[in-house]
Amino acid sequence: MLYFRMTNPKSNRLPFYYGWIIVAAGTLCTIASLGFGRFALGMLLPSMAVTLELSYAQMGFISTGNFIGYLVAVFFSGMIVARIGQRNFIFLSLLLVGLTMSLLSRSGTFAALLALYVLTGMGSGGANVSMMSLASTWFERKNRGKAAGYMAMGSGIAIVFAGLFIPYVNRINGAEGWRGSWLSLGAMVVTIAFLCLVFLRNKPADLGLAISGESGRGSTESDRTAPQAKIDIYRSKAIYHLGAIYFLFGYTYVIYATFIVTTLVKERGLSEALAGNFWSVVGFLSLFSGPVFGSVSDKLGRKTGMMIVFSFQFLAYLLVASGLPGIFLYLSIFCYGLVAWSIPAIMAAAVGDYAGPENAARGLGFITLIFGLGQISGPAIAGMLAERSGSFSSSFYMAAAMAGAAILLSATLKPPRH
Repeated sequence: MLYFRMTNPKSNRLPFYYGWIIVAAGTLCTIASLGFGRFALGMLLPSMAVTLELSYAQMGFISTGNFIGYLVAVFFSGMIVARIGQRNFIFLSLLLVGLTMSLLSRSGTFAALLALYVLTGMGSGGANVSMMSLASTWFERKNRGKAAGYMAMGSGIAIVFAGLFIPYVNRINGAEGWRGSWLSLGAMVVTIAFLCLVFLRNKPADLGLAISGESGRGSTESDRTAPQAKIDIYRSKAIYHLGAIYFLFGYTYVIYATFIVTTLVKERGLSEALAGNFWSVVGFLSLFSGPVFGSVSDKLGRKTGMMIVFSFQFLAYLLVASGLPGIFLYLSIFCYGLVAWSIPAIMAAAVGDYAGPENAARGLGFITLIFGLGQISGPAIAGMLAERSGSFSSSFYMAAAMAGAAILLSATLKPPRH
């Protein structure tokens, strides 16, 4: 087994708690693992589909393959992390994402794309779940939503960048421009992998610190909160309840993320550049979704936070499904972007609330398995529905119905006992 070691930075000389450096590294990790590894696909699919003659169904299965890889990684990540630690596992996972994205630039068949994108999904799942669980390891309950929210900002940053960068590369390189985009993004991910290796630490104790207090600075040993009761996450009704809500989020949000650009180009007649500008707007709005709604959940409770988020998503899916023009399309994009990455941030904090910091990684990994089932089935079913109907309208109506169910399920969530 390969291990990576380096001297710890002298964190006690920093004017702020080292946990915020963990958050900054987490933002970079999210940019690489989810922003580039997953959400750039929506911008690249239209040109890939033309060059490789992909059907709607094949486009859906490529996205689904990524989520299958994500699910496999989540299933095995707990065992690997126990052996090599989160920091090393995040580094290796990001390295896998970067290398497979680079190889995607050389692919010429649907089978090759699918196989490589499954591996990309494995790296994305391993890096993201391990990274988000560090919010509970480094921060107490009152700051967990905020910390996880700042990490989740990475997806929005990557979407803004991809919405501008990918059309630019395509203009320069023509029909095969998507190959240059995959290669460039892959190189960026590899760079981020090494930055995470340098700055990440598995827990505050590695630097002689304790979990942060309400002030955001590292507390001393005497300031530690009392240990929370250990629970069996596999028998906890609350954990399964969170998993069911997370499933519905995974099923719905990915339909929009995967197919909105294709819908704008093929069904609304927008140019790829204009559709890219729309996707960049989503990314810009989503920059605030994690910190804002993560903080809302810190103050109003996880249940209320999730109900607000799913209400915005319900409206986003319903508006784009209706086919209404102009302002309604803009409103759909606004509603989706405003809350885009809120649920992962809230879930990362909620698992820490219900399971305790010591169980956060296992608990988040478990509900992410359930979430992954939603991600697998969502784009595949949406793609097949679009194939039969000739439009993605029915797929977005389906997503709206699922978001409505998530609102009701969130409303029945009970507060944690400790």
